[in-house]
Amino acid sequence: MQTITFIGNGNMALSIAKGLKGKYNIELVGRDMQKLENFEKNLGISISKHPLKNFDTDGKTLLLCVKPTNIEEVSRNLKGTARVLFSVLAGSTVEKLKSNFDTHAVVRTMPNLAASVGNSMTTLTGDIDYKEEAEALLGSIGDTLWLGSEQEIDIATALAGSGPAYLALIAEALVDGAVKQGLKREDAMVTMRGLFNGFGTLIQEIHPSLLKDSVMSPGGTTAAGYAALENGNVRASCMNAIEQAYEKAIKL
Repeated sequence: MQTITFIGNGNMALSIAKGLKGKYNIELVGRDMQKLENFEKNLGISISKHPLKNFDTDGKTLLLCVKPTNIEEVSRNLKGTARVLFSVLAGSTVEKLKSNFDTHAVVRTMPNLAASVGNSMTTLTGDIDYKEEAEALLGSIGDTLWLGSEQEIDIATALAGSGPAYLALIAEALVDGAVKQGLKREDAMVTMRGLFNGFGTLIQEIHPSLLKDSVMSPGGTTAAGYAALENGNVRASCMNAIEQAYEKAIKL
């Protein structure tokens, strides 16, 4: 199996590693060996672990999973020329990555938290010669979409990368609403999870507006609830969330 060298050991790195284990050999590089041990324990398999300082990247396939603010510090501790660098860093441009890391190629990727269950929506862009490899690698943890520009991946970061947090907020709010009306919380949670599970399947085949129209009967319960959402500017708030997240991404 091909070896993927993770630089960084945060939550996103662990989520991706969980999706890749059994399909790739995983190598982990970081500053704190105790954190690397904890990463291995949470991953549930034995992996090769190395301190960051003077780590030799020569010929390796790197998956960069550090904070954007730590790029310079991390790059100073590496030596050698990597074969290719796959980066999951929001907003960090190909140019910036190439200027800091010694690598033959760079591909930006933006997976999301569902990578840990093999169901990420991952957007990609960068060196076109590595398009197929990037799609195969990140395709191991879910769906992929190659985009034609870095602006597009920054927008997609706001949608798919940050999206699980937005949907979690909606899910929590719907449960709280049901509890407010008298449904037991455990029953509300089961109902909400069933809702999201079924919706996830339907939205693959049906346009959102058509799905909404098929549920909303004249003068019915859905129409009443939908009107309340519109009165609360939920649509505008969702659009603003994408805008704010995108603007944050390009400033990182």
